[in-house]
Amino acid sequence: MQTGTIRHMAIFTLKHREGSPEIEHFLQDGEKILSAIPVVKHFEVLRQVSVKCEFDYGFSMEFENQEAYDAYNAHPDHQRFVQERWETEVVSFQEIDLMK
Repeated sequence: MQTGTIRHMAIFTLKHREGSPEIEHFLQDGEKILSAIPVVKHFEVLRQVSVKCEFDYGFSMEFENQEAYDAYNAHPDHQRFVQERWETEVVSFQEIDLMK
């Protein structure tokens, strides 16, 4: 089993019009809900600045190891956020998981 720190990044585009309050609510709710999961470390909400990338926003976080990452994915708050918000508001995304 791999044991290093994992940096998980989800970069995405939302269905909402740029500058809309729905975008801010999604980003704020994502930070509040996901960063409260005990195994999540160093949560960040990011905004894309490069014209070379098709995605507009990003969530970045770290996990101590694979076990912590697996616990995050199975956590009811994460699963609820994915079902209720991510699947209904995100139109495209890419996930990147890197180990230190």
